[in-house]
Amino acid sequence: MLEWWQNLPAQMNPVLFSIGNFSVHWYSLMYIIAISLVYGMMVYRSKKGEVSFTKTHFEDFAFWAVLGVILGGRLGYVLFYDLAYYLENPIRIISPFNDAGDFTGLSGMSYHGGLIGVIVAAFLFTLKNKLKFLELMDAIAPASAIAYTFGRLGNFINGELYGRVTTHPIGMYFAQSPDKALRHPSQLYEGFFEGIVLFAILWPLRNAFKGKWGSIIGLYLVGYGFFRFFIEYAREPDVQLGFVFMQFTMGQILCFTMILAGLFLFAFGHLYYGKKMKLIEK
Repeated sequence: MLEWWQNLPAQMNPVLFSIGNFSVHWYSLMYIIAISLVYGMMVYRSKKGEVSFTKTHFEDFAFWAVLGVILGGRLGYVLFYDLAYYLENPIRIISPFNDAGDFTGLSGMSYHGGLIGVIVAAFLFTLKNKLKFLELMDAIAPASAIAYTFGRLGNFINGELYGRVTTHPIGMYFAQSPDKALRHPSQLYEGFFEGIVLFAILWPLRNAFKGKWGSIIGLYLVGYGFFRFFIEYAREPDVQLGFVFMQFTMGQILCFTMILAGLFLFAFGHLYYGKKMKLIEK
């Protein structure tokens, strides 16, 4: 059983199916599942009357959100993780083909960039449709947590973003590891804590701060930032970056920023909107 577990990554094929040089990867399927799941949960909340947004609102926003995830995730990776390389090879920013000419999709996506992309998309969408920006962010935050799990499963199937070397039996052998050593399956750690656990915290609270807009997205940012910050100690730093500041990785620096932003939004929701609610009640 232990041998099966430790060699599990070698038994998985990242490609779902291929037609000639065109391949569909499990990673792409995971994105589709994640997006569909968020949309379905938003429609559920709309039907239950938990949010003021209609099914049509979520249908329209889905396109904006997908665009934000793809553009933000890609540009975030370029800016945060390998800017020097892409400045020398700008075509690689948008090219879905590898050096051999095979279609691989866009290789390299940043969670933090995707998050920024969705935030920008939500702001533009609510501005265009005269809706409340923070109310929309609060509405989608709980569901977004569980969707994240599928993205990390995609990373795991790809055998990428593996963890640091370990002697613990929970470790696995990843083919892409240069030393073929036993390593933490940090993708699974992230999928569990930043996805399942965070969802289990936020979903029951989804209606707890209604009217205090910014509170739920604030909790999401704090929760994700907290879990990711500590899991980064088990995750292998990006080879082209290593440790960015002292013994902190780029992911930890971005997560620390997330935590600060989340605390600000939670306080804003309670102090600003909370005060408005009290005035209305009077």
